[in-house]
Amino acid sequence: MGNCWCRWKSSEYRVSSNVKSEQNQGTKQRHDDSKLPSNPEEVEDLRRDTAANPLIAFTYDELKIVTANFRPDRVLGGGGFGSVYKGFISEELIRQGLPTLAVAVKVHDGDNSHQGHREWLAEVIFLGQLSHPNLVKLIGYCCEDEHRVLIYEYMSRGSVEHNLFSKILLPMPWSTRMKIAFGAAKGLAFLHEADKPVIYRDFKTSNILLDQDYNAKLSDFGLAKDGPVGDKSHVSTRVMGTYGYAAPEYIMTGHLTPRSDVYSFGVVLLELLTGRKSLDKLRPAREQNLAEWALPLLKEKKKFLNIIDPRLDGDYPIKAVHKAAMLAYHCLNRNPKARPLMRDIVDSLEPLQAHTEVPIGKTLTIISEVPESGLKMKDEAK
Repeated sequence: MGNCWCRWKSSEYRVSSNVKSEQNQGTKQRHDDSKLPSNPEEVEDLRRDTAANPLIAFTYDELKIVTANFRPDRVLGGGGFGSVYKGFISEELIRQGLPTLAVAVKVHDGDNSHQGHREWLAEVIFLGQLSHPNLVKLIGYCCEDEHRVLIYEYMSRGSVEHNLFSKILLPMPWSTRMKIAFGAAKGLAFLHEADKPVIYRDFKTSNILLDQDYNAKLSDFGLAKDGPVGDKSHVSTRVMGTYGYAAPEYIMTGHLTPRSDVYSFGVVLLELLTGRKSLDKLRPAREQNLAEWALPLLKEKKKFLNIIDPRLDGDYPIKAVHKAAMLAYHCLNRNPKARPLMRDIVDSLEPLQAHTEVPIGKTLTIISEVPESGLKMKDEAK
């Protein structure tokens, strides 16, 4: 498929364990499920207090027109939730002044599972109240009978995962990788500093989509959670995310904080630096978990360049690579409080967007050792 959107919800490494008793969780789940909407009117009723963005409630028949009756050759990707189709809203289906445009139509499986329904609703709620250049735009939804569908803007280059690990596409140059990291960081920083802070919880390369100019936008808000408020330091929740990206303290305790997203960002930054997947069972045992393997090497002045993606063929500025590697190192700190804030990460990445240093191939330079304690990332960029 030419523009494979992404493998939504990669199930192979998906975390799904309860940190509370199954009995209590089951009771809470049944209580929550009783409130799930079954038609557009109920959806809009739930959105009434937070609906900053107008969304169009499509009928299922309209979506058949948009996707040419969900034609197989329109499939962009899929996963445990269902499939994503490319669609076109044209003159024969003009809704509320909506211009002719290409869209991505995400169809949830028809089993109407409670978890799938909750994740669908979470996307409607969060993307219906948040708007930012680095968040994918939700255009509308369908809530009709057993159908649960989401209609997004179409991102022509698909996911970062598809572009970074493709065996067909040319390797992404250094400047593009840093542009992606910068855009994704701005998206996360916006979520963390919103009026009602949001923890994304499932930050990974398959959930970062790219437009024609490689502008990065976060997608798939099915696992997003409202952040802690008042004097609370975390949100206690079921442990759900993706192995290899989820922060270790979150996996162990179920305590979710914005710094959990920072850890996941560090893993994605490592993927961009190394060209390796967060988890790869085809590699030697000690190299299968990217974060565990790379972390000790990031601070080794004579070794860290050896882990940079060989497909870059040394075509990168050494000082910028070092700064990006140190940023990843601090994001992956086992102590969540020692990790930088997303706003500081944005500040660190900004100078790397217009780096004028001439790439000098694979020549090694002497770099001072990295202190064990976390640094404030604003200073790191200077």
